[in-house]
Amino acid sequence: MKKSVLLVIDVQESFRHRPFWSEQDLPAYQAAQQALIAGAQARGVPVINILHESSGEGPFSAESGLVKPLAWLTHHPAATFTKHVHNALTDSGLQSWLIQHGIQKLAISGIRTEQCCETTARVASDLGYEVDFVSEAMLTFAMTHPSSGVTYSAADIRARTELVLTGRFAAIVTVEEALRRMEG
Repeated sequence: MKKSVLLVIDVQESFRHRPFWSEQDLPAYQAAQQALIAGAQARGVPVINILHESSGEGPFSAESGLVKPLAWLTHHPAATFTKHVHNALTDSGLQSWLIQHGIQKLAISGIRTEQCCETTARVASDLGYEVDFVSEAMLTFAMTHPSSGVTYSAADIRARTELVLTGRFAAIVTVEEALRRMEG
């Protein structure tokens, strides 16, 4: 059985201070994220928090005081890492931690599906990890294309992300499937 870890990526206060923040999908996401965390912890799978911090001003800067977990995220992570790029592996210290602990499989969850979660899945796959992409336990927001003016819903973005990752970079799984796969 491959040793697993659950990554909880960028579930942080910073997002609530961005103009695109929407709570439309938040209740379902929050329930799925909490069920995934509780299930992983019940199975003895380490839960790792990843926070995004950027230089300069804004809600992702250290000076903002917003680079901290959302208030409802009350679990005690096995470790917390801070990243400054879109993926959780290359500059945070996470990769060394995974190697040190013999981790071979990552279950990915968090905020934003198509950005830091997808980027982490792609990099993890390239580094040789088995990746479960738990999009049910991810949150994203509608986006408007700057050239065409077409707005893509969060569901559209999630579907596109699942399409480009499945069978190439990750297995797309539900919370229930992710927890079952953590058991072997």
